[in-house]
Amino acid sequence: MARVRTWVSIALTAVMGASLAACSSTGGKRAEDARKAQAEGRAAVGTPRWTFAMVTHSGDGDTFWDIVKSGAKQAAVKDNINFLYANNDEGKEQAQLVQSYIDKGVDGLVVSLAKPDAMKDVMAKAAKKGIPVITVNSGSAESKEFGALTHIGQDETIAGEAVGEELNDRGRKKAVCVLHEQGNVGHEQRCAGVKKTFDGKIENLYVEGTNMPDVQSNIGAKLQSDKAVDSVVTLGAPFAATAVKAKKDAGSKAEIDTFDLNANVAAGLKAGDLGFAVDQQPYLQGYEAIDLLWLYRYNADVLGGGRPVLTGPQIITKADADELEEYTKRGTR
Repeated sequence: MARVRTWVSIALTAVMGASLAACSSTGGKRAEDARKAQAEGRAAVGTPRWTFAMVTHSGDGDTFWDIVKSGAKQAAVKDNINFLYANNDEGKEQAQLVQSYIDKGVDGLVVSLAKPDAMKDVMAKAAKKGIPVITVNSGSAESKEFGALTHIGQDETIAGEAVGEELNDRGRKKAVCVLHEQGNVGHEQRCAGVKKTFDGKIENLYVEGTNMPDVQSNIGAKLQSDKAVDSVVTLGAPFAATAVKAKKDAGSKAEIDTFDLNANVAAGLKAGDLGFAVDQQPYLQGYEAIDLLWLYRYNADVLGGGRPVLTGPQIITKADADELEEYTKRGTR
């Protein structure tokens, strides 16, 4: 039987080799030309230069959204797209930014729905104007109802459940879930997901995410007042390092775990300062959002039949840090 498999493999290899040789001057050349064009910052397609705008709920200086934006810009180069970006962490202001792009007559929109109630009306206006919309990162539950083509991101409840299961595997008994942006439904869903699967006790701790000293002091005070806490879960990569500092100041032995990945988190995992991270692949979210809008404009394609396209969660530990570190340093993970 092994000999039969060997000969079948040889035969298949020969056929594939012949096929590749036959098309090397057509499909192979086109693929190579596309790769060169992208590397040189040129479009890899000949479609019209449509304008797509992305409007997110990011605050200024948020490294997570820098990665999302990086992916979107890379896809825009490939797809010959004029890419526009704006952000505001207040729902009302975010909706106003979306309206401004609708007024400009953009050819497609990518929006996050961290505060969906504030975005519902403007989403309806985009639909009325015939502007295709893809939601990204936050708002998977509301995306279809609000008229979006599809949603790209991780399911926040599922991601939270994965964290709860990981905490169980690590033998943790009491956790604190640190919410840094009040009113963000995705953050609430994450902590609720942890609570659903975690066998121990969990408490939510609300902090002012725009004030890192406040974040550190609040986490530190909680660890000092409750020695039973053996795990702190932060909901964003920038807050993981702050939680580590709070832990040291409080003299706590609690494990610090976090949602999202960046270069500092990868380094923290390698050093043992962090237990694990939940990666939702933000670069992929930005890249796919633009690419799928292009596919819709060009070919009326909708990936996933309109259902959410999941980019996570993926649990990252110290064992994965070396492999991912180079990607985090270049800003794509």
